[in-house]
Amino acid sequence: MGYNIAIDGPSGAGKSSLSRAAAEEIGFMYIDTGALYRTIGLYVYRNKISAEDESAVASALSDININIKFVDGCQHVFLNGSDVSEDIRIHEVSDYTSKVSAFACVREFLLRTQRELAEKYDVIMDGRDIGSVVLPDAELKIYLTASAEERAKRRFDELAAKGQDVKYETVLHDVIERDFRDMNRKTAPLKVADGAVVVDTTGNTFKQSLKELTDIIKEKLK
Repeated sequence: MGYNIAIDGPSGAGKSSLSRAAAEEIGFMYIDTGALYRTIGLYVYRNKISAEDESAVASALSDININIKFVDGCQHVFLNGSDVSEDIRIHEVSDYTSKVSAFACVREFLLRTQRELAEKYDVIMDGRDIGSVVLPDAELKIYLTASAEERAKRRFDELAAKGQDVKYETVLHDVIERDFRDMNRKTAPLKVADGAVVVDTTGNTFKQSLKELTDIIKEKLK
């Protein structure tokens, strides 16, 4: 059995980048579960399936095969044999992902994959229901957050750096709307898991946030 560290939090809190860096520092495997949901969101987007039609999404799952491969310690996600690690990050896919991830059929579809990875490796796994649902017995649970305005600014800067033409106001609206959906969905809503340590990175540099996160992890590992 692997040693499991569960990191949850809202969109744009820095879960992926901080979890990846922390895993590298302590020698754990980083599992980006958001990428798994994004892969389903990408499939639905590409195939013009309504992200609000649960039955249509459920039917599509039988045509989706997701594999994870690690290249030089980095996670790559494959959709039906094709590496979609970059494609899943486009802005349009984010909205689709938020909607389809609320469906119980989607969450059940990916649950086994996530738990199997946690059994095989010492992992830092991030998402929105890792500590509360996926790995409720994780040795350490952390809830990583930041203000909606700061999270939107980070996301806007990230998209702009990739050449995507978006407005800050649009990104902020999407962040607030996604928070509401994630926190109020019927299946596995986003929340602070029992026993989780809350880390608020508002106003922090990446380096400051990483130090705070790794200090907590290293203290737990002693």
